[in-house]
Amino acid sequence: MILGNFEFFIRVLVAGVLGAIVGLEREKRFKEAGLRTHFLVALGSAVMMIISKYAFNDILHEEGIGLDPSRVAAQIVSGVGFLGAGMILVQRRSIYGLTTAAGIWATAGIGMAIGAGMYALGIFGTILILVGLELLNHIFKFAIPKAYQLTVECLSTESIKMIIENLTLHKFSIKDYRVRMENLDNTTKYVLELKIQSKTHLEDNQITQLLYKLNGVTAITFQ
Repeated sequence: MILGNFEFFIRVLVAGVLGAIVGLEREKRFKEAGLRTHFLVALGSAVMMIISKYAFNDILHEEGIGLDPSRVAAQIVSGVGFLGAGMILVQRRSIYGLTTAAGIWATAGIGMAIGAGMYALGIFGTILILVGLELLNHIFKFAIPKAYQLTVECLSTESIKMIIENLTLHKFSIKDYRVRMENLDNTTKYVLELKIQSKTHLEDNQITQLLYKLNGVTAITFQ
């Protein structure tokens, strides 16, 4: 039993370390769930997986007792899915946190694999997750249009028309936009919220320079 407990301790430790590695990548990007959250999800999943597999061995020999060893483990998937849903935010018709939520779910899978004693699968899964988070965008950069979300403040509807025409002229695809009016000190200000894409990757300051040349543009903010 001492050797068995030591093996369980190793599994929980390895699961926590692998989860923390994934969480560190999220932490560096200032995401909602970081190192500690991923650490806890992986560790907790490993503990529950061990419980699911081994915790009821002492009563299995009793007459009339039949247990499904996967029952507790099966609840991890749906339970962590509920946790991940809390990471997803919808703001101004835009969705944030999907990648972080998926990362939480995948990290639970790593914890389950390690908890089941499948070290190679858990480590390989961790490597693939890190590759996906860090490298996929760079590998397929040529095929993925760059997305920008910005808010432009201007003084007239004519300025709005010029902004849209100028972006279209420079081959930006306007995926969504909204206009609202604000009255300040007897002056009407127009606020244009834009979601645009471009196959040409530009820096934010290049877009700023492009739009500030237009008459009536007073402020530009990137989200």
